[in-house]
Amino acid sequence: MRRVADVERRARLGRRHALAPGSRVADVEAATRAMVVLHATEAASVHLAAAARVDGISVADVDRALYETRYLVKQLAMRRTLFVFPRDLLPAAVGSAGARVAATEQRTLVKHMVAGGLSPRVDTAEQRLAEAERAVLERLATGAELTTREVSRQVPETSGRVLSSAGTAWESSDPFAPRVLTVLGARGRIVRGHNDLGWRQARYRWAATDSWLGEPLLPATADQGYAELVLRYLGAFGPATEDDIVWWLGSTKTAVRQALADVEAVNVELESGPAAYLLADDLDPEPPVEPWAALLPTLDPTTMGWKVRDFYLDAADVPYLFDRAGNAGPTAWWDGRIVGTWVQDDAARVQVIPRGLLPRRAQQALQREADRLTAWFAGERVNSFFVTRLATGMPLR
Repeated sequence: MRRVADVERRARLGRRHALAPGSRVADVEAATRAMVVLHATEAASVHLAAAARVDGISVADVDRALYETRYLVKQLAMRRTLFVFPRDLLPAAVGSAGARVAATEQRTLVKHMVAGGLSPRVDTAEQRLAEAERAVLERLATGAELTTREVSRQVPETSGRVLSSAGTAWESSDPFAPRVLTVLGARGRIVRGHNDLGWRQARYRWAATDSWLGEPLLPATADQGYAELVLRYLGAFGPATEDDIVWWLGSTKTAVRQALADVEAVNVELESGPAAYLLADDLDPEPPVEPWAALLPTLDPTTMGWKVRDFYLDAADVPYLFDRAGNAGPTAWWDGRIVGTWVQDDAARVQVIPRGLLPRRAQQALQREADRLTAWFAGERVNSFFVTRLATGMPLR
């Protein structure tokens, strides 16, 4: 069995994720393909993830791919997370991970409709939801782009409120319209179009998918979709364990095992941990890479690419850089490992905060990346929803 040492995994990570010297790519489309998808929970993370992998890229370059050529499309899919997908990967995502998310969201929404008194029973709630969906699609079929608030005002069928987490400390009364849009978005019937708030914040306008793309979106079957996602994931993130793939997809072990069989993945041995998988045509040893530095944004796809992160992250550093759900804030990397975080000061200058003492070469390389990113920001500041404990100095409890 082919054995892959941790140092080789870090070399693969650096080269395939367009972070190591000589591996940066030409444009945002290539950067997205290198990572399979880019995380888009925070609007700015898309631009920052691209800027980490493409020299000379601008905010306008990323916006052009999102809103003009529309080669990149935002879609709710794996783990109920918002991602930017290459357009040709949308059918696979919508037919597999997106469909799974949509089904879960619909069941939950129907339950909350009944709890909130919007419908007396499950069957009537399902009927009302279907009517609301039809009304939204009819309104957007004209080519209109509407914000969530505009939908709620212009489509009466989406009026009302639902009750979430009834009887718990987290009980809340929520408007119906955003929940309808979430279900339709996960199904691939509508997409997030233009963003009213620029690149650093998010207030998207919803558009009918066919209108936005200029052609029908034909979802793949679930098996086809999962196989395509796993094929691309292993090409970028392999070797990966079954647990890694299940976590990344937000799917079942049954679906992952079927996909691994469909792509004819090969078992390999890791330096530590369980057996993992590579594609059959990707078994050659990875050449070493020169040490590299990178400053990656909140929820960057490299940071979030595996469930088991020991080969690039010290366990003692996790609570300083990740929240309890395993979500990462901004990270500083040296030679294939996370070594700290970064922040912007009041003047928008990027400051690196290491977790421990770093070699002088690492300090100098990270400073060059900080200077490069400072110049890229051009005086603008980004407020992330997640600031690491290392950045705030907050002690562990």
